[in-house]
Amino acid sequence: MASTDKAPSASLPDVDVLIVGYGPVGAALACLLGRYGVRALAIDKAGEIYLAPRAIALDNEALRILQLTGLEEGAFPTIAIPHVRMHCPYVGEFARVNTSGSVNGHPKLVTFYQPDLERALRDKAAEFAHVKFMPATELTSFHETPNGVEATLSCSDGSTASVHARYLVGADGAGSIVRRAIAQDFGGKTYAQDWLIVDALDVPRPIDHVEFLCDHRRPTPHMVAPGGRERWEFMLRPGETRAQIESPESIRALLAPWSKGREMRIERQAVYRFHARSCERFSKGRVFLAGDAAHITPPFAGQGLVAGLRDAANLSWKLAWVVRGHASPAILESYDQERRPHAREMIGLAKFMGRLVMPRNALMAIAVHGTSRLLRFIPGLRGYLEELEIKPQNRFAKGLFVPARGTKLAHGDLLPQGVVRKADGKYLLSDDALGQDLTLVGFGLDPASHLDEGARRRWVARGGNIVHFCLRGEALHRGEHSYEDFSNALIPDAAPYGWAAVVRPDRTVLHDGPVNESLRLVDETLALLDAATS
Repeated sequence: MASTDKAPSASLPDVDVLIVGYGPVGAALACLLGRYGVRALAIDKAGEIYLAPRAIALDNEALRILQLTGLEEGAFPTIAIPHVRMHCPYVGEFARVNTSGSVNGHPKLVTFYQPDLERALRDKAAEFAHVKFMPATELTSFHETPNGVEATLSCSDGSTASVHARYLVGADGAGSIVRRAIAQDFGGKTYAQDWLIVDALDVPRPIDHVEFLCDHRRPTPHMVAPGGRERWEFMLRPGETRAQIESPESIRALLAPWSKGREMRIERQAVYRFHARSCERFSKGRVFLAGDAAHITPPFAGQGLVAGLRDAANLSWKLAWVVRGHASPAILESYDQERRPHAREMIGLAKFMGRLVMPRNALMAIAVHGTSRLLRFIPGLRGYLEELEIKPQNRFAKGLFVPARGTKLAHGDLLPQGVVRKADGKYLLSDDALGQDLTLVGFGLDPASHLDEGARRRWVARGGNIVHFCLRGEALHRGEHSYEDFSNALIPDAAPYGWAAVVRPDRTVLHDGPVNESLRLVDETLALLDAATS
């Protein structure tokens, strides 16, 4: 990145990670690094939280990652969505997705107000003395050195400052200066259509779900949100300008079918152009990209921010293990290897949903929507569509895990989460029992009894922890790190009795085998952390 003419006037304390961009992805990354004990500095060119309409949906996996950041349930308002409907003016309702209930301890789908989430994440990150945030601060240049990254910052008071970081993460959005600086192309498609997003209050007849009105003349997603809000997204027609569509008269006319003659209070509106793009690589040397800086997902599947949170969960613990000396820097190569394929799959799903939402003409709408409606009468396909089985799973084909052989758990997949009970009678979600460590988990039997003292010391020295999940009501084989599987989600649904697994801090299964082979699991895991990924 080109250097500035103005020399830095101050030198900031060294940090392990410099985070550029402090939206929800950057703030989640800061929270996670803070929990792992990593010194981090986050900067953002904005002085305040941006209030324009942006992300509005989170799935159960995103909520699980926010749990990992330390946010407790209720830290920011959400509304659980029972179903998502897709309606065509010619064939009626042609699709309905069941989003009621929960998966892995969290609702399948919620809506939220992004400024509320950002405030909650920033408040959580502020609890860590080793995590700092500088608002109204821009990255003006940086260059790599043999042991880190030297960055020059433009500060809020007009001065410049330099900082040395071992690693730099660009979470600075679609226009990322970090991405441009490391010459990562942003390939993909920019949708030709612009969209007007309107958030309104005082809606006469609020809805409780998400609906897509798939009229080719004006496709309109519509959803409920916390705080008495509802959101509409209106596709602009050819010839319509931003100034025309954002006028009070135009917005009043667009909302007329829902206002019932009453005045709704418009909280904010903005025109956006949706994108579907992904970098060729999410990292280069000591520099990493996360969130919209690495990939942009159209909003139709509600996966844009969710994908960015997956980036933060995947990258943060790997950075932490490297800077704390628990693993070789080679493990950082697995970030791109694991995250880029799944991000692209999610973009593909969003583009597919976009074709359903935006048919080119009436004949196309009748053909596509009519076919979709007929498919609902085929039992197997109905479940595939309505129960979200079409959604790509966050499961890795290659990455930082031991190749599976004779295993019970899928390596590279997420360990399920359930409700467990401590010896003192307190109930908690199993991820909270795992903590922030690399965890050796025993199912039914305690793996600690199969490790000698030397192995335990090696494991703990490398950021390892031991947790034992036993059967509900089981009195035998219990130790100080034992929890009852109160919801039966772990034994035998996740693993059989007498089994063990190594679970990464991002809840991905790294290794598994019989509990009496726990020593082998530990040794092979530590060897993997020391070696380059394949």
